[in-house]
Amino acid sequence: MGKKKVMLPASEVDLSTVKYQYEKIEAPHLTGFRLKLFVKLLEAPLVGALIISNLKKENKMVEILKNTVIPESPMFKPEFPPQEPETGVVLLEEGGNPIERVELALKCLPDYDPANNWNSDTYASFRYWKIRDYAYAYRSKLTTPSIVNAPAPLLISYDPEHIRKQAAVSTQRFEEGKPLSILDGIFVAIKDDIDCYPHPSNGGTTFFHKIRSVEEDAVSVSRLRSCGVILPGKANMHELGLGTTGNNPNYGTARNPHDPKRYTGGSSSGPAAIVSSGLCPAALGTDGGGSIRIPSSLCGVVGLKSTYGRTAMTGSLCDSGTVEIIGAITSTVEDAILVYAAILGSSIDDTTALKPSLPCLPDLSSHDSSSTLESIRLWRYTEWFNDVFSTDISEKCEDVLNLEIVIPEFREMCTAHLVSIGSESLSGLSPEVEDGNAEKFTCDTRINLALFRSFTASDYVAAQCLRRRIMYFHMEIFKNVDVIVTPTTGYDRLSC
Repeated sequence: MGKKKVMLPASEVDLSTVKYQYEKIEAPHLTGFRLKLFVKLLEAPLVGALIISNLKKENKMVEILKNTVIPESPMFKPEFPPQEPETGVVLLEEGGNPIERVELALKCLPDYDPANNWNSDTYASFRYWKIRDYAYAYRSKLTTPSIVNAPAPLLISYDPEHIRKQAAVSTQRFEEGKPLSILDGIFVAIKDDIDCYPHPSNGGTTFFHKIRSVEEDAVSVSRLRSCGVILPGKANMHELGLGTTGNNPNYGTARNPHDPKRYTGGSSSGPAAIVSSGLCPAALGTDGGGSIRIPSSLCGVVGLKSTYGRTAMTGSLCDSGTVEIIGAITSTVEDAILVYAAILGSSIDDTTALKPSLPCLPDLSSHDSSSTLESIRLWRYTEWFNDVFSTDISEKCEDVLNLEIVIPEFREMCTAHLVSIGSESLSGLSPEVEDGNAEKFTCDTRINLALFRSFTASDYVAAQCLRRRIMYFHMEIFKNVDVIVTPTTGYDRLSC
């Protein structure tokens, strides 16, 4: 086998012998002119290939993808065995009516007491208004959707007249006593890589609308609209979703509402900023590698990345990948449940291929739910948990999370993910984008695309073999564990 490393089959790996390895990503830190020069060098035919090859070697990507024998067969789409229904949950029908699913989700929530939410103390300090707060205010005629009206400056595509018309129609329904659902009149911003007619979907670029027209809503957006949601427009994002800061020179960078000197995180930067600022109770984002969870964490709100295939990707710029999902960013867990119920439902292709179990929601409506939650087993991988730049979270969780596990092959997992999402992102870019439009992208997008172009077909297959190994390890771990708790990011907030 020469110099090749031979992996043991995943089923033969002894987890008790796994040692956590602290890894450092080897990459230059460049800004300004040096960054622009670096991009030019990367895109040069010979020099660029040498630079990329050296970076991949320093980060052990060549060792993992080319110099390792992986015994598992490739897994080109996530596979997981059917699961038995858990206790304390309510099952949903994916093919059902969104309004009916939302009504069922509403019954899963604890009782809503207006007296606890509408008193003089409510206005004394900043608070997040939940979906049921808006619904109560609308039904009690304390306000109307037309009066609330979401502000436009945080949106990169919006039509004030279109927003007013949606609000007026919703207000009319409340006046007639016929709201469509608990979501009627709720303002939900949409990330710029999800179709929301009549707005263009630029994916944070300046030119995608010229090569890809939007004729109708994405499936998830259509389901929200059928529940009476008001869609104010498109929220900013990291260009093409290829970054975790949310920095976007094309439209300006969405600042963190809790500290304007810090990033929101990305790539769903705009949706997280809008929800975190309290201007909309919910937004839709996309997540293939943390793009919902990272900005939600840095902005102090709730982000939900569901199992792959739970939400239809039809009508998004990333509808051909195998890692990306459309999910909710909300101010509370309660609201995440309601929005998830509305957008739930995979495509026929995914249902046929994945054969998923029925989706479910936690039943929080009864007193028994507290005992169910108390029985959940929360575990952590201590060395991974503590491998952060900001120790505030790890120190505060020290006394709460005392059940420990180990997870093998982190470096391999990260490499497999990068090759998978990078190759799929590159594949999803049309020839028109690649032909003559490369210089219209921002510098960090061009760097990422240069790296992605270096991945070969054999790299992609090797990554899918690693995917099967990693899925096996996690399925084995979850036989004895309910939740693996981790910090979402290694930083409390990123400085701009």
